[in-house]
Amino acid sequence: MAEGVGERLAEVRGRIARAAEKAGRPAEEITLVAVSKTFGADDIRAAIAAGQRHFGENRVQEAQAKWPALKAAFPDTVLHLIGPLQSNKARDAVQLFNVIETVDRARLAERLARECARQGRRPKLLVEVNTGEEAQKAGVAPADVDGLVGEMRARWGLEAAGLMCIPPLDEEPALHFALLAKIARRVGLSELSMGMSDDFESAIAMGATEVRVGSAIFGPRATVTPGGTGAAISR
Repeated sequence: MAEGVGERLAEVRGRIARAAEKAGRPAEEITLVAVSKTFGADDIRAAIAAGQRHFGENRVQEAQAKWPALKAAFPDTVLHLIGPLQSNKARDAVQLFNVIETVDRARLAERLARECARQGRRPKLLVEVNTGEEAQKAGVAPADVDGLVGEMRARWGLEAAGLMCIPPLDEEPALHFALLAKIARRVGLSELSMGMSDDFESAIAMGATEVRVGSAIFGPRATVTPGGTGAAISR
C-alpha cells in the first residue's frame, strides 16, 4: 500500500483545507497526525517522502520496534502516543515519544514527571477525556478534568497542553467534540486533539487543532498489531 500513500495524504490535506476554510480558520493551525499503528516502515517512509512529519502510534512496544531507526533517519519527525499508557511504560514513553496524548490519572502523571526529571526530556502532554464516560474506555471523566490538570501542575510541575478524546462509536461525534472544546475553555487549554478519518471535518468545525488520521492515509488496517496480540482499535 506504500505506493498510494502520497496520493491519499494529499487528499486528506485537501479535505483539511476545505474544512478549515468552511470554518473560517487557517488550515496551518491544524496539525495532521498520520496514525501509523500496525503499518510498517515502508508505509511510514512513503508518508515522510510526501512531507508528513507528525505520526501517531497506539502501543509503546510496537513503536519501539520501528521508530528508533526512523527517528534516527528522519530526526524532524514528531511521534505521538495516542493509545492508553500503562504506568510501568512511562519510562519508555518519555524516552521515545515527543507527544503523549493519553494522560488520564494522577498515578500516571506522577510517573511521567519522575521520568521527565530523570531523563531530562519534556514531551508535550495532553489529557485524554472520556467524553462518553464509557466504562471500557480510558480517559478521565469530564467532571474530573479540572482536578487532574490542576494536580499535574501543582504537585509535579507538569503543564497539560490540551485535551484529547475518542467519541463513542454509536453517538454523534460532533456532540463530543463540542463538549471537549467546552471543557478546554473551562480549564484554559488551547490544544484539541480530536477527529479521525471519518469525522475530522466535524472536529475542525468544532475547533480541533490536531486531527488523527490513519486508514484514509495508509489504507485498510490489519486487525492485529504486528508483534502483539488483540484487535487494533481504529483511529
